[in-house]
This record gives sequence, C-alpha cells and structure tokens, in this order.
Amino acid sequence: MAVRAVNSSSIFRPSSPPLAAFRRCCCLCYCRTLQVRCFRELSSRRSRLLQFQSQFFYYGGVRSCTFQSLVESVMEELKVMRKSRKKASTASVMALMGEEILEDRLVSRSLQKGLLLEFKKESDKILLAVAQRPDGKKNWMVSDQNGGTSSIKPQQVTYIVPGITNFEQADIGDFLQKSKDNLDPSLLEFAWIELLEKNKSVTAEELAEMIFGNAEPLESYSAHMLLSKDEVYFTVQETKGSRTIYRPRPTEQVEELLRRKIAREAAEKELQDFVELLYSAKSMPLHNKPPKDSWMGEEKIWSRIESLEAYAIDACKTDEQRKTAGTILKEMGLSKTASSAVNLLIDIGYFPVHVNLDLLKLGIPTNHSEEIISVAEGLLTDSSDVDEISRKDFTDLKVYAIDVDEADELDDALSARRLQDGRLKVWIHVADPTRYVQPGSILDSEALRRGTSVFLPTATYPMFPDKLAMGGMSLRQGEHCNAVTVSIVLRNDGSIAECSVDNSVIKPTYMLTYESASELLHLNLEEEVELRILSEAANLRLNWRRQQGAVETATLETRIKVPNPEDPEPLINLYVENQDDPAMRLVSEMMILCGEAIATIGSQNGIPLPYRGQPQSDIDMSEFAHLPEGPVRSFALVRVMRAAEIDFRKPIRHGVLGLPGYVQFTSPIRRYVDLLAHYQVKAFLRGEPPPFSAGQLEGIAAVVNEKFRTVRKLSSSSLRYWTIEYLRIQPKERRYHALILKFIKDRIAALLLIEVGFQATAWVSVGTQIGDEIVVKVEEAHPRDGFLSLKEIIKD
Repeated sequence: MAVRAVNSSSIFRPSSPPLAAFRRCCCLCYCRTLQVRCFRELSSRRSRLLQFQSQFFYYGGVRSCTFQSLVESVMEELKVMRKSRKKASTASVMALMGEEILEDRLVSRSLQKGLLLEFKKESDKILLAVAQRPDGKKNWMVSDQNGGTSSIKPQQVTYIVPGITNFEQADIGDFLQKSKDNLDPSLLEFAWIELLEKNKSVTAEELAEMIFGNAEPLESYSAHMLLSKDEVYFTVQETKGSRTIYRPRPTEQVEELLRRKIAREAAEKELQDFVELLYSAKSMPLHNKPPKDSWMGEEKIWSRIESLEAYAIDACKTDEQRKTAGTILKEMGLSKTASSAVNLLIDIGYFPVHVNLDLLKLGIPTNHSEEIISVAEGLLTDSSDVDEISRKDFTDLKVYAIDVDEADELDDALSARRLQDGRLKVWIHVADPTRYVQPGSILDSEALRRGTSVFLPTATYPMFPDKLAMGGMSLRQGEHCNAVTVSIVLRNDGSIAECSVDNSVIKPTYMLTYESASELLHLNLEEEVELRILSEAANLRLNWRRQQGAVETATLETRIKVPNPEDPEPLINLYVENQDDPAMRLVSEMMILCGEAIATIGSQNGIPLPYRGQPQSDIDMSEFAHLPEGPVRSFALVRVMRAAEIDFRKPIRHGVLGLPGYVQFTSPIRRYVDLLAHYQVKAFLRGEPPPFSAGQLEGIAAVVNEKFRTVRKLSSSSLRYWTIEYLRIQPKERRYHALILKFIKDRIAALLLIEVGFQATAWVSVGTQIGDEIVVKVEEAHPRDGFLSLKEIIKD
C-alpha cells in the first residue's frame, strides 16, 4: 500500500512532556471529572480546571506540580507550535482559521481504484473497504474489512481516507485496529474547548492536525471516527458526499448531553451488574439458588424482576416495563418472548420449575388478608346462633358424608329411611355458613370478590378463610354441626311426593371416600341398611329422570393431586373417576334431588332464587343410539347441548337433568351463587323478606358467574398441564388404551385415554371406527405448551 509517513512532529509525541502528561492526565481524569463537569459552567472550563490541583508522574522522575501549571505549559506550547507551523499549514488548517470558505472545504474526492473508504451497509453497519472497480455508471465494487465484496452507491460512502492511492484489502484490519488504538475521547473535549472559544468549525483532517499534529491517513481516520461517533461535543454542520464539517455544540447543550450520558452510563452499569447477577444465579445448583424473596430486597433489582415477571405473563403495565424486560433478555442472549422470560425466571430460581402461569395471569387471589382472617377467627369464638331455637334435631339419624379423599371443605351429607308405607325418605344435610356470614358483611364481600373456591392439583384456595371454611362451617364427623336440611319423600316411581327445608343440627356418623362408599355398597352389610336405601333412592331417581328426558353425560374424569409442586420432580397422584361408579352416582343423584326440592319450595313460596335450566327439546336421542353408552355417547351429546340459562323469578325446565326446575344449593362454602340461595331460603325460614330481589340476584350472579368461568379456565389449564407432565415422566414403553370419540379430519381422531381420563388427538389407522378401542404410546409431551403427541400401536 502507499501511505504517507506519519509526521514526526506530532504534538502529542513523548518529546513534548507537558502535552504528553496532559494527554495522560485527561485519560486518567476523564471519567473522574465527568460528573463534576456537568454541573459547572463549561464556558469557563479552563479556569475551573486550573483550580483543580493534582500530582503527576512522568518520564521516570517524579515532578510535583499543580494542574494549573500543567495546563499553562500545555497552552503555551500549543501557541508556540501553532505559530511555528502557521506558514506551512495545510489547507485544512487554513480553513480552521477561517481562511477558506465552507464550499471549498466540502470538496469531495471522486472514487477510484485503490482508495480506502468507509461506507454504510444496511442500517447502521459501518465498514472499511477498498475501491476495486466501477460497477455500472455510478456504483463501485468494493472489498470490505470482513473479506466481502459488494456493489455500493456513492451516497453510501461516509468517508474517503486521504493520502492513500493504492491500498490493499488485506491491510484493512491492521489499519482499523491502529486507528482505534489512537482514539482518546479526552482529546475531543480538548479540541471542543479550543474551537468553541474561537467559534470555529472543523473537518476530520483539520481535527487530526489539531490533536495529532498531522493529517496523515491513520490520524485523519482516527479523527473522523472521533467526530462521527461523538454524541456530546460536536454536531454536523454540513455534509456533501463523503465530506463533513462539524461545529462545536453550545456549552448549555453539552452540559445537558453530559448529564444524559452520565445517567445512561450509570443505567448501563446497573444493567450489567444485574445481568451478572442473573448469570450467577443461573449457574448455581438448584438447591443453592437464591430464594424468591431475596430478589425483592433492593428496589432497582426488584423493579427489573417485576418487569420480567410481567413480560412472562403478558401483563406489562407500561411500555417502559416492556422495554426493560426486552433489554434484559437481549443482554442475556435470549429472544424477546414470554417463554424466554419464563425460562429465565425459572433458571434463576425465582419461578419454580412448574410455575402456574395462568394463576399469575388471571390474578386469582390465593391468600386472605390479615383483616379477613382476624374477623373469621373472631366469629369462631362467638357461640351465638340466630336460628338456634328453630333448628330441628336430626342427631338420631345415621349421616353419611361422601367425598373425595382429600376434600377439605365438607358441605353436604346424606341420610335415608324406609317409611312404614314402603316409600323412601331421604335427608340432604347442607352446611350452614350463614350461621357465621350475613349479607353485606366483610366476609360476605370477600366471598363475593372471589366468587368460588379454587381447586387445583397443587393447592386449594377457599372462598372463606381456612379455619372458617374447613372448621366451623364444615360438617365434622362425630360433632354436632349446624346445617340446613332438605327432607324429601319419594314416590315409588322416584318423583317427589313431599319436600321441606329446615334449620337443623346433625351429627355426621361416617366420613367416606367414594372408594370406601362403593366398597360398602358392594359388601351389602346389614348394619349399613341406610346406605343401601340411599343407593335404592338414587336408582329410582335416575330411572325417573330418564323418563323425563334426562340426557346421560357420564364419562371418565381425571383428578390429580400434587403434594410438592415446588420440587423440580414432584410426586403426581393421578386418579380416574368413573361417573358411573355406584357411590359417585348415589351422591350425584342426591345433589340433583336437593336442587329440584329447593326449586319446588322456592316456586311454591315465591322466593327469588337462581333457578337453572337447560332446554334440550331439539335433541333426538335416536340419532345417538348407534354409539356405545358411556364416554363415547356422552362426548357426542355434550357437543350438541345448548347453553344453560338462569331465571331469578321462577323455575325453568332443565332438560339435561330431566327436571321441571333446579337450584344449586349444596355447596354454599365453595360457591357464592349457592350461598345466595341459602341467604334467600334462610330468610324465608325466619319469616323475613328475602335480602335480594330477583333483579339484584341477577346483577350479582352475572359478576360471580364471570369469576366462576375464569376459575374454571384456570382449573382446566392446570389439570391439562399436570396430566401431560404425568404422561411425560412415564416410561417410554408404556402403552395406553384409548377410545375413538370422533374423527376431526381424515384419519385424525379425538381420543379418550382410558387409564388417564384425558382427551387428546392422534392419527389412527384405516378401518377404525368411532367407539373402537385402540392402543397408543406417547411420542412427545410438553406440558408448558399444552402439547401431546400420540402414536397408534398397530397390532401385527
């Protein structure tokens, strides 16, 4: 390559001790004085610097001097050197001194082979390249620093390095590195002070003459890099082609830019410290990762974690929060997606491996406030009972409470006897939470806010505080418990002959799981005759409802319990409930019977209640007769059912249940709409007007039902997650039996995994039909994405 030799009289070579020391001083003090500089009058910068004293070491000996004397030496030497070079100065220096008009300083070199140039590629990517040959009328082919060749337009050229006529592409890297080594921001500040005082503009070559003492290629390009990248001291005055003239910014503007720069650098430093903290947490073993609350101690760290969490669940409240999370993910080398944020928070230990994102997204309350808990505990110590006098004593009845084995809130129980005339009488005892909670009370407002208890595989979040819901309100074995008892006498065909409702006191005899209740029924023990009567009543009711047009929708349902969800590999207990199980059928029929009885009592006495209905007059059952009974037929029927309706003035037909009217009444501890029905019925029993009109009930129920749908969505997604996780961790060779429920497209079918009670899809072989049972295996399972891939096992 042909490059002119570097001028040996550069003003910053070691032969000029004061200036060399000044340069070193500026480098050392640049960051240290930056903040002070922002809040002082920059126009008097030199006088301020002269007031700051320091000691400097140079040239092998120690010289003690004030900063004032050093700067004076520097300025004096500059004056002498400028004077000595004035006669021989280049055209650029003449321009600096105002001897050349602006247009002359903007004369740009034309492109020719061998020139070293800088050009802009794509957006803001800047590259050095050597011009090779013309490409068409205006474009040029160039070879850049990365070894690439491209055709560029003249307007892409941002700078042509002067003093070079035949540069080699292989030498670009070395030239670029030397240019970068030459950069010193403190020199730019020094030049700005001089040029601002003289009100002069500058080109890259002129700046090189000023700070390096020459305008050789290397120095000129270094000066260009300083000016083009500067965001504080200089701004573009005018550009023509590859030539640009810069002017010094006003003092006030520089002050403000410095303030912003300091703030930005401080923010960048904080961000880098935070990123290092994340990397450190990621690298720790799982059992050593910092606990979740440790991220909340420092406000700036916590705000960034909050931004990541909000980004992970798509709940960013501001653009700044979204921007912060995106910046963190970028610094961590991750894509700007919610899943990346989730995985990062898991990797640092802030989220557990199996974090329930839907629980966070939906904002479901999981704890009760101290105030609510205090009120609840106070009620438990209050022995007063407004209905004590009117309560009927049913403690002589054998009472069965049947529920799942891990049930915490027990809010219904059953009794039965055979009357002398042979008819069956049953009692449905329902817990009486209104013994503690009145409409409009603080606990009532809290229950309304929640709408329902939340039952997830990993936890239960009750509508009322634990001690109240699972203690005072619940039915407890062997204890006297307040209840609301619905008494019903059945005709021989299963229809209701008589029904009444009373405040009561009961003493539950047995707390049974569905499994144990089914076993007792199977054993047919003489001493458990009451349980056999209940089963007989349930069968009578089922047959009667079928005659009234009831639609059977019994199927298999999955129930999962995860006792240690915080563990990376938690224990997953999965149960498949067959709704045709004798005990489940018994309880289901008695709850339906209770709902019909309350609707009857409400209708006879004009009580506004949430009467539920579901018209199904358009279902032709003969169309489904070809399908096997059970899950396959139930699946087909559910797909054509119409939505449920609610009337708050009078009963409406419930076609699916085959009832003239129905009210949900048996879960007042768990469902707020059931609690509303209790408020209305209890007022009737006291001889008082109902606390809510039909219109008020409608308004409240609309809000509560929306919350109930949200919780149902959460429960469904949680159950799906843990079912797929269960399938994921099973041995790869495990096989599952599946029923074909329907064909979706071609041979892609909806399946019901019998051993899991879970619906999925898979491609099935030709010749299989709806209702057939096939064998499948799990190919892939990704619970976080809700993805499950099954493959049919074809028998040889």
